[in-house]
Amino acid sequence: MPKAVLTTRVDPAYDDLPEVRYHFPHTYLNAINDALGDWIVYYEPRRSGGRQSYFATARLVRVEPDPVNERHYYAFVEDYLEFDRAVPFRVREGGFYYERLLQKPDGSTNKGRFGRSVRLLEDAEYYQILAAGFATVIEPRYRPLAPGGRDVPTPVVVPGDPMEPEEQRRQIITRISRRPFRDRAFASAIKFAYEDTCAFSGIRIINGGGRSEVQAAHIRPVSDHGPDSVRNGVALCGTMHWMFDRGLISIDDDFSLLVDEKSMPGNVLRLVNRDRRLRLPDLRQHHPHRQFLKYHRKHVFKG
Repeated sequence: MPKAVLTTRVDPAYDDLPEVRYHFPHTYLNAINDALGDWIVYYEPRRSGGRQSYFATARLVRVEPDPVNERHYYAFVEDYLEFDRAVPFRVREGGFYYERLLQKPDGSTNKGRFGRSVRLLEDAEYYQILAAGFATVIEPRYRPLAPGGRDVPTPVVVPGDPMEPEEQRRQIITRISRRPFRDRAFASAIKFAYEDTCAFSGIRIINGGGRSEVQAAHIRPVSDHGPDSVRNGVALCGTMHWMFDRGLISIDDDFSLLVDEKSMPGNVLRLVNRDRRLRLPDLRQHHPHRQFLKYHRKHVFKG
């Protein structure tokens, strides 16, 4: 069963919410059905300020017709997990493409295939993308040979690097479905997006071992089906995380901070950003999504 690449934008023309569903026209129904039950990766194109990168994986579980738009469908996903670093479709050094069919014999990009919003993906290609996307949290034997840093935000997979045996590939899939790995990947992605800084207070503490003390908080809790998406998370120091989870502080759609001042101790309130606004990541792709903010205000916030 093949895997697939699904292309989506931050502000999609279709009714996409990658953490939950993918909206597509009839043109791609056969390809989606071919990958049904298997894993996919999401790709963000360049248009509208996109990163031209793979940014998450998920499991394709079912397809339903769009009840409003004829010959349109929804593909629903589960086990969504965002990469801790986005993975560009091409490694310029060496001219390596993660999807081999995107490269013409002369080394240039196959723009016809690249223009397809749904593309089937070979297993080996999927695992290379996975290894690059989770390079900072995956075990050393699965790491790419040349990991990147903040100035080069995507680890590089060296062309021709031999893939792991099939059984070990299955073990990787098993691990990304389990909570410990997902927690590490989510925390790494959130800390990177927020530059290790508390979004409510602006506090940034790096301990003696060079490790950030900031924590990754889900906006819609995992226990209430909240996805492991950067758009469903914020970086918070321990005290702010505690208050956020208990509904003493929340976030409005304009990213202003809502505070239950009657319940919050005054000395703690002084830690909150003076302008009472969320400190946002540089990339708008990482800004909290309104759907998750609405859930927190409705079901968690006490103010």
